[in-house]
Amino acid sequence: MASSGTAATGWYRGRVKAVTSGDCLVITAVTANKPGPPPEKTITLSSLIAPRLARRGGVDEPFAWDSREFLRKLCIGKEVTFRVDYAVPSIGREFGSVFLGDKNVAMLVVSEGWAKVREQGQQKGEASPFLAELLRLEEQAKQEGLGRWSRVPGAAEKSIRDLPPSAIGDPSNLDAMGLLATNKGKPMQGIVEQVRDGSTVRVYLLPEFQFVQVFVAGIQAPSMGRRTAPDVIVETEVTSDETNGDASTEPRAPLTSAQRVAASAAASVEVADPFAAEAKYFTETRVLNREVRIVLEGVDKFSNLIGSVYYPDGESAKDLALELIENGFAKYVEWSANMMEEEAKRRLKTAELQAKKTRLKIWTNYVPPATNSKAIHDQNFTGKVVEVVSGDCIIVADDAVPYGSPLAERRVNLSSIRCPKMGNPRRDEKPAPYAREAKEFLRTRLIGKQVNVQMEYSRKVSLDGPTAGPAADSRVMDFGSVFLSSPVKVEGDDASAPAAPTAGSQPAGVNIAELLVARGFGTVIRHRDFEERSNFYDALLAAESRAINGKKGIHSARDPPVMHITDLLTASAKKAKDFLPFLQRGRKIPAVVEYVLSGHRFKLLIPKETCSIAFSFSGVRCPGREEPYSDEAIALMRRKIMQRDVEIEVETVDRTGTFLGSLWESKTNMAIALLENGLARFQASFGTDRIPDAHLLEQAEQSAKRQKLKIWENYVEGEEVSNGSSAAAAAAAESKQKEVLKVVVTEVLGGGKFYVQTVGDQKVASIQQQLASLSLQEAPVIGAFNPKKGDIVLAQFSADNSWNRAMIVNGPRGAVESPKDRFDVFYIDYGNQEVVPYSQLRPIDPSVSATPGLAQLCSLAYIKVPSLEDDFGQEAAEYLSETILSSSKEFRAKVEERDASGGKVKGQGTGPILGVNLVAVDAEISINAAMLQEGLARLEKRKRWESKDRQVAFDNLEKFQDEARTARRGMWRYGDIQSDDEDSGPPARKGTTGKR
Repeated sequence: MASSGTAATGWYRGRVKAVTSGDCLVITAVTANKPGPPPEKTITLSSLIAPRLARRGGVDEPFAWDSREFLRKLCIGKEVTFRVDYAVPSIGREFGSVFLGDKNVAMLVVSEGWAKVREQGQQKGEASPFLAELLRLEEQAKQEGLGRWSRVPGAAEKSIRDLPPSAIGDPSNLDAMGLLATNKGKPMQGIVEQVRDGSTVRVYLLPEFQFVQVFVAGIQAPSMGRRTAPDVIVETEVTSDETNGDASTEPRAPLTSAQRVAASAAASVEVADPFAAEAKYFTETRVLNREVRIVLEGVDKFSNLIGSVYYPDGESAKDLALELIENGFAKYVEWSANMMEEEAKRRLKTAELQAKKTRLKIWTNYVPPATNSKAIHDQNFTGKVVEVVSGDCIIVADDAVPYGSPLAERRVNLSSIRCPKMGNPRRDEKPAPYAREAKEFLRTRLIGKQVNVQMEYSRKVSLDGPTAGPAADSRVMDFGSVFLSSPVKVEGDDASAPAAPTAGSQPAGVNIAELLVARGFGTVIRHRDFEERSNFYDALLAAESRAINGKKGIHSARDPPVMHITDLLTASAKKAKDFLPFLQRGRKIPAVVEYVLSGHRFKLLIPKETCSIAFSFSGVRCPGREEPYSDEAIALMRRKIMQRDVEIEVETVDRTGTFLGSLWESKTNMAIALLENGLARFQASFGTDRIPDAHLLEQAEQSAKRQKLKIWENYVEGEEVSNGSSAAAAAAAESKQKEVLKVVVTEVLGGGKFYVQTVGDQKVASIQQQLASLSLQEAPVIGAFNPKKGDIVLAQFSADNSWNRAMIVNGPRGAVESPKDRFDVFYIDYGNQEVVPYSQLRPIDPSVSATPGLAQLCSLAYIKVPSLEDDFGQEAAEYLSETILSSSKEFRAKVEERDASGGKVKGQGTGPILGVNLVAVDAEISINAAMLQEGLARLEKRKRWESKDRQVAFDNLEKFQDEARTARRGMWRYGDIQSDDEDSGPPARKGTTGKR
């Protein structure tokens, strides 16, 4: 037996695992030299005879239970020192002396009168070395009437337990259902007499001494193997009533059920499951022969009792099921867990997941299932809620991004909850029950409020629903927990109280998801193992339990109130005009901004009239879609009024059914905000006498002009175009409205095409920062990573070994077979393309790949540059590269036209194209003009009906082409060039006389 004791002296140290009677202990080694449970010995105290407990069909000897209990309470679980004094092979027992600290356990038992001393066996050496002292203590106990020597009349009879049939080997008489009905959910005191396996115990229920087998609820430990014992267990009558080996004529009583199980262990056994012995030992060291608390949860179809077992641990009690799962000795079992309370089930499930993650014991070889979710780390931010998309999705404007920027808005889906769907009017899908209520619940509490957002995981979802095939379009959704920083208490809110922030805990404030679920406006998603989930998942489940018990929202039997909204945006203009008198009855009427359609046009809900309308500011116009500063105007209005409660005053309705008027939020005219930020024009043609606050609108516009904000950046006092001005001036004014981008050129192609990146684009810095933080040392494992055409990956650029986002343009057919397999990749942020081996590719995080490519394909407007295969095509490409391809050189690209016919980007030279007029910051003429001047390009053929600004542009560029033609430069070296058929305009109509 392994022990830290000294074998030379025969003394060992161990720990008492069990006490089977008043004179017998099972002792395990303190340490073990091999895996698994430590070795153990059963030691009977030398020269002692304790009263025997009842065996099968029998009764206790007087004071047998009290004797056993004295020794159990004295020694169980404690460290002792022991020595084997002698052994009796005929009965297979070892006898010895046991010390608890410096006290002889046998002497303590005898001195309290719980055992008698046997004097026989001294001649054979079968006696305790402390026999004389034991005899003295026995005599003293007899004189004092202690224990079994009590002189109290009837004490001996009273000490004999009145055992029910189940305690003496007849479990068939146990009424399991009756026992459960009487005691379900109530703690019952008991003493564990045997541990069958890690999750099954046999217990005496006190004080009736019902002997029952209890399966621990919610878990299952590894099986110890099925015993194939013979039908009849031979109960050998050992002719020794005195357990120290002397013969006797008194026969032994039949075995009890607990002793029969122990005896059957000698029979043949099937091989136990891995970690079965360790799990059993784990349970034995915590509950065997210990007082426990049993809470019955249910009964299975075989009348087996299912219950929770709690054992003492210092001043507190521990749950055996939870301890087994946390240490990897048991697995969660749904069928018996369903008998338990939700909170207890949740703790077990969470503990099992953690054990799987750390691969403890039975989970050593566990392979987690594939999942489409991925954790998000260190992406917490603060901001204001701009929009509530649905009950479980909001849009937050990040405080770290400049105010009013469209890039500030981040969509956040609430982690681990699901609210009723809002439906889709375009598909004629109506909102699900309580969908409107859930959205309105969030709107009234969050819009415009400061929140803390803790991003937790992302998930790739199919846009075509759960039944879509692998080739279906998909997108990545980001999930997080949102906390209301300074909550406004609203009557009826039901969530845990706001907590102050602590290290490693939730931010300060109320968890919005928990608030929703507690009000019955959402349910908690039951995640599969190893799926990412909310960091506050337990709190969400607790809130859901409260909502179910309170029958709130979707958990109630009531139908939600029905609201019929007349949508005038989809109705005819005539119907809108019919509504005009109702909207003009009062001066200002309350409304809710449902959507910002453009900087000056909105969709409003009028609760009083139960209708939705299109509404536009009178006399104020923002840039249209695709025009410069259009997005900024929309972003500003979203921050200011999106889903806010506002007031409107309707003046009229136009021919399209859009209502015109003024709009106030918190008594502030919102048109003023647009004008003073240079994002709109005030048009006096509407009639200033009909527009409230007209003088304030004019003042706001004048202020923006003086500061040259946004649309007024090129404004010059006195040069403003007025009604009736010349067509040339109108064209000039129109040209000022064209978008101008600050760019750097990243790649030059043939035919005058090139790629640019926008200078100062925050997306560029964000992508570069994310790529710099990646650790990409290990090559991908062949088979685990199989990039295919169209996938976004990380590729190592051969020129500088930097890692960049790239699209697979082409690759080997079939699966990857070698690290040297070649892939054609297109760098979506720079526009260049090359062939790289598989070893220089890596999978990319969805949060990095979701951002569209930063490289924009452009061409030089108004001119035709020869392709690489044409004459002077190579010279043109070289000149263009030398002139514009420099990482530090900035250009202004004035967008003259947009060509979206290229569709999506599929590789180099594909996708939408911007036709630009490219001018270096320090240059006098544009690159377009320089190419014409060098004879490396020619003007496009003019069309018959050109716009005024295009005519002006052609006139300006034509002089540079004439200069090259006169000097015979480049393609003009041999004279005029024959026009291509595709550039030829329709033949001019000859002049005729006479009638038409």
